[in-house]
Formats: sequence, C-alpha cells, structure tokens
Amino acid sequence: MLPVARNPAMTVLLLALLMGLQPVTTDLYLPALPALTEGFHASMVQTQLTLTALLLAFGTSQLVWGPLSDRWGRRPVLLGGIVVYGLSAMACALANSIETLIAARTIQGVAMGACVMAARAVIRDLYEPVQGAKVMSQALSGLGVIACACVPVGGFLTAHWGWRWALSSLAFFSWVTGLLVFFNFRESLQQRQPHAFQIHALWASVLQILKHPTFQAYSALSSASFAGLFTFLATSAFVFTQSMGLSQTVYGLLMVSMSLAYISGTFMCRWLLLRISVQKCVVAAGCLSLFSGVLMWVMAYWGSSQAWFGAWAIMLPMNLYLLAHGVHQPCGQSGCIAPFPEMAGTASALNGFTMMVVAFGMGTWIGTHMDNPLFTLAQGVSACAVSLALIAWLGVRTIPLTTDCSPA
Repeated sequence: MLPVARNPAMTVLLLALLMGLQPVTTDLYLPALPALTEGFHASMVQTQLTLTALLLAFGTSQLVWGPLSDRWGRRPVLLGGIVVYGLSAMACALANSIETLIAARTIQGVAMGACVMAARAVIRDLYEPVQGAKVMSQALSGLGVIACACVPVGGFLTAHWGWRWALSSLAFFSWVTGLLVFFNFRESLQQRQPHAFQIHALWASVLQILKHPTFQAYSALSSASFAGLFTFLATSAFVFTQSMGLSQTVYGLLMVSMSLAYISGTFMCRWLLLRISVQKCVVAAGCLSLFSGVLMWVMAYWGSSQAWFGAWAIMLPMNLYLLAHGVHQPCGQSGCIAPFPEMAGTASALNGFTMMVVAFGMGTWIGTHMDNPLFTLAQGVSACAVSLALIAWLGVRTIPLTTDCSPA
C-alpha cells in the first residue's frame, strides 16, 4: 500500500487539520457572536441558529458523505468538501443579513461533514485498530492545539478588525488545508465499493454496522464523552461570565486550560496503549470520568455554598473529565469503525451522526433547564461521566476490538 502522504508526520498533520475544521468552525467565531448580533440587529434565537443549523447539517450530511467516499474514494470527497467549505466561509464573511449567514453556515456544516468523516475513515484505511487508535490520538492532539488557539484568535480578530475578519479566517484556514491535501494526499481507499450508494446495499450495510456490538459500544463511548464536553461548552459562558462575573479574558484562559487538559489526555492515551490493551485503556479512563463526575456534583451542590468556591472548583473536575476525554475519543472513534475496513466511510458517518444527535438532544435538554446554569452543567457532565463508566465497564471491556465485521 502506498503511503497516504509523503511521510507519517504529514499524514498526522493532514488528519489534524481536517478534523480541526470542527473546532475552528464552532469555536473561533464565538467571540464574534455579540458583534455579529448587534451588526445584523438579530435576535438571540437567530444568532443561535448560526450554530445549531451548522451542527445539524454537519451530523446529517455525513450519512451521505460516508457511502459516497466508500464508492468514489476519500480524496474526491475531501477535495470537494474543502472547496465548498472555503466558498461557504467567504459567503459567511460577506453575508448582508442574518438569514444569508444562517444559510451559508448550513452549507459550511455540510462541507465540514465531508472533511471530518473522511479523515476518520482514512485512519481505518491505513491502520489496524490498535495502531489506528494511536494515530487518531496524535491527530486529536493536533486538534487540541488548534482548539487552544481558536477563541483567542477569534477574539483578537473581532476586537481589532471586526467579526467579518474572524469569519474570513475560516476561509484562509480551509484554503491552506486544501492545498496541503491536494499536493500531499494520495487516495487511501484501496478497494472501492461500487454498490455502496445503492439503496438496498446501503441499507444492508447500515443495519450490519448498527447491529454490531463493537460499533455500539465504541460509538456510545465517543458520543457520551462528546455530550459531556458539549454540555460544558453550552453552559460555561453563563456560569463563568454571568453567574461568577468573570471577564471574557479570564473565561478565554479557562477554555485554553481545558484544551490543554484534552491534549494531555491524548498523550496519556498513547502512553497507555503502549502498555495495555485498548479495552483496559478505556476502562481506566472510565474510572477517571466517574471520579470527575462525582467531584463535579460535590463541588456544585455542596461547594457552591462555601466561601472558598470559585471557578477552579468547576475547572478541576472538568479538566479531569477532559483528560479522560482525550482517551475516550481516539479509542471510541477508531474502535467503532475497526470491524468495517470495507465500509469505513459509512461506519464513520454513522458514528459522527450519532455524536451530533446526542449533542443535539443534550442541547435541547439544556435549553429547558437553565434556571441555574451551574447545576445544569453539573447534572449534564455528571450524567455523561456515569454513562462513560458504565459503557466502559459493561460494554467496551467485554467486547474484543476485532476487524471481523460479523457480530461478535
């Protein structure tokens, strides 16, 4: 098999940039939201739609991109997705109404789905399950570095040149990524599936994947872990800037600390995988998740009434959760597609769709339980932490990470 890029380091860089499109798209423009809302004289509901519509398009579009990439290959899907992403990013920056911006962000979500889905599938094309988890953790380390920079860069661009420059930077990021993919990425799919997009064959493949216990366990793992992170992202601004009265600068630093914890988790994942199996690695991280959830609950419901309570009391358990998240995500995202080397695109798409559905459900719950943002944050993160421990112990621990697509 030819290498997908000129060297292994370039492969990891390309994967990190492609998967990094997600935090760039969702995080970098967050500091621009107040200015954007004011500039368009838009309501909060309309402004939130610029994110909600993007996430729905991102999750749903993967159900189409996955089978297409199994049929035509990863390279055309990646290149097509990155071109559409760049054009939609420019449309966002030039939008003259909030409705136009929402439409452009929706298209951007569709294009992002192609890039992120294909990047996950490439890992299965090239690597066996355990090695794939290691490479995934390297790529997600790069994603964490990108996420660290998003909020500060977005805030700087918005403060000095306005929100349109913040949105324009997404186009710049995509064009740089696209050029690197065009000149360095070789097709990773060695055996294309000519019937992958035919309705009967596609439905049979989807059922086969969804019924497989390995997919169920590892997809549940990645989805539950992401749901906890999404809960924090959706509630943290209300907790820290409104309830606690912290400045945007301090809030940004707290977000950076969270990204650093996640990066540390991906390094811990690789260190563990050199010494123990994927299953034991996930169980260890599940124990850490459970501890972080219990600590979060105690800090919120008992500690918040104490004089010493502060932002650190929330960030300590959350950073422990993110440390475990750095293990759960590479193991979960690579593990759920491990049994399907010939349907990696479809399996990757179903996993991505599941993660977005769970996040959307969590977002809906959060929207109706925001009377006390601190308790909402604690309840959501704690519930996800308990779920992760149960999934790790009752699911992942008992299921071998196999390359056999027949149910275990």
